Amino acid sequence: MGDKQKTIKNPVTISGTGLHTGVDVKLTFKPAPADSGICFKRVDLKDQPEIRAVCTNVTGTLRGTTIGINGAEVNTVEHVMAALSGMGIDNALVEIDNNETPILDGSSRYFAEALEKAGAIEQDAIRKYETIDRVLSFTDPGNKVEMIAIPSDVFKISVMIDFETEVLSTQNATLERLEDFKNEIANCRTFVFLHELEYLLSNDRIKGGDLSNAIVFVNRVISQEELDRLAKLFNKPSVKVLKKGILNNVELYFENEPARHKLLDVVGDLSLIGSRIKAHIIAKRPGHKSNVEFAKIIKQYIVEKEKNRFVPPFDVDKEPLFDINDIMKVLPHRPPFLLIDKVMDMDDTKVVGVKNVTMNEAFFVGHFPDEPVMPGVLQIEAMAQTGGIFIMNKMDNPQNYITLFLKIDNIKFRNRVVPGDTIVFSLELVSPIRRGLCHMKGIGYVAGKPVIEGEMLAQITKKNNS
Repeated sequence: MGDKQKTIKNPVTISGTGLHTGVDVKLTFKPAPADSGICFKRVDLKDQPEIRAVCTNVTGTLRGTTIGINGAEVNTVEHVMAALSGMGIDNALVEIDNNETPILDGSSRYFAEALEKAGAIEQDAIRKYETIDRVLSFTDPGNKVEMIAIPSDVFKISVMIDFETEVLSTQNATLERLEDFKNEIANCRTFVFLHELEYLLSNDRIKGGDLSNAIVFVNRVISQEELDRLAKLFNKPSVKVLKKGILNNVELYFENEPARHKLLDVVGDLSLIGSRIKAHIIAKRPGHKSNVEFAKIIKQYIVEKEKNRFVPPFDVDKEPLFDINDIMKVLPHRPPFLLIDKVMDMDDTKVVGVKNVTMNEAFFVGHFPDEPVMPGVLQIEAMAQTGGIFIMNKMDNPQNYITLFLKIDNIKFRNRVVPGDTIVFSLELVSPIRRGLCHMKGIGYVAGKPVIEGEMLAQITKKNNS
């Protein structure tokens, strides 16, 4: 049994100023149901639209990550998302009354502290981890960016930055366990070079910035007149350049704080995959654009992998979800008409069942005894029983129900089934189960090759003695 999903126990609010817009913002974390993920809600807009925090909803990555849908956006979500991920929160509703999260001190610290104050509560659903089975990569040669995901039993991140300047060259940072995020990464602030700061200020790009929410690197000689101008601009008595080429506006928490902040951004942006992953992420010179592009690559890999769970090749030797004893607790059938031996896999829309065909089957006595072939109608029945296990697994008190055929369509027999064969039936819903009707399509495989396929419509009905 895996660990369970978590949401926050109590709502908690945090207020501040948006970095780029300079507007006052109130952000409230609220509990959310299991399997709902992270969703931002623009409470200041008509109809209060909700935006799921997933990479497919990213609308911009310039100096921050923006998500949006149907014209409604939330800017600079990465620090909030990093805090949620780092504090182990799977499901939360984030209400916000403007289009940008508060910058605060330029880190995830205050978001993490707010979540800690709110408390976490376990939910009934099991937390799902997506595993990476092969190396995935993203490169941007023009910006010297390279990102790699390597198979691993845990989620860990290694980051390298290099701004090729005397004041900020190569730095490395590593997060071995996500549980260490709050102490090792959360309070690491964003950073900027003085020439970038001057450009942003002159173009009115950081209306909410001040000298307390960023580390400012100075990679050129700067006059006292310029320092005085900066001090006045940011309402400081004075500022000066320290020996390491950093303005004295803040004290560094770590020598490699810039690298750690880039790692913080990677945590936040990769959480937009929408599920937790087990992989070692190695990021060279990452930025929001590359992080999001890599998140999309990983997400697509997960989608394709999920699809392939229900197509050959199947691992019929792994531990089944249901063995024959489990099946008999769900289905009313009994030998010789119980035609499914085990169920290997199942999710909300699909199921995989296995039938081992032996010479001892009763039907071989009379069905071509000199050249035994499994009757096609029994293959259909075996496939239907696989679907029946799927249906009954969704019912309370399944022993009180049976499923009855209403229609069988598009049946095709591709190859004969003989003693010694193992049929693997893979079925999926054609449409959601409604009013007791279940419509599924399925394919039966032997040694990875189709032997039967078709569609079935069944009625879920109570037994007469129920």
